[in-house]
Amino acid sequence: MKSFIFVFFLFGFSVASGQTQKSLDILLQQNNSESIPYISVEELQNLLIENSVVILDTREANEFNVSHITSAKNIGYDKFSSEDKLLQNLDRDTQIVVYCSVGIRSEKIGEKLIDVGFSNVKNLYGGIIEWKNKGYSVLDSKGNETENIHTFSRRWSHYLKTGNPVY
Repeated sequence: MKSFIFVFFLFGFSVASGQTQKSLDILLQQNNSESIPYISVEELQNLLIENSVVILDTREANEFNVSHITSAKNIGYDKFSSEDKLLQNLDRDTQIVVYCSVGIRSEKIGEKLIDVGFSNVKNLYGGIIEWKNKGYSVLDSKGNETENIHTFSRRWSHYLKTGNPVY
């Protein structure tokens, strides 16, 4: 009986995890045009190891301060400007990965980067939520690892399976 309960629990967890991924896939298909190619969290992790990428967090400063990917620079969304000093100092061929909570706002910022001449921009599939779900660490405003993940809203929080949602 105990093994039946364990197998049932394990199956339920697997189905729930698969449903989360499926619903994230649907969310992104409904909201994104894929005008900016996606990059997986695993691919981004490899680029971080190689130190060959600029990571731009397109969320607002209050979201970035709760949690962000190591070495990410916050460029915001609502007040984004292609005139930002950080962007002005980058070579237009620099490899750039943009991200937000799930990948919707970051696609829009990625489009703006392409419009001003950046040629190598990718959008992190599933954003910081998928990053955390895959077991990668995030930092708070003091540079300490945190389990808190700013998920933008209660609505997006159900996509987070690892960590503590903050909105």
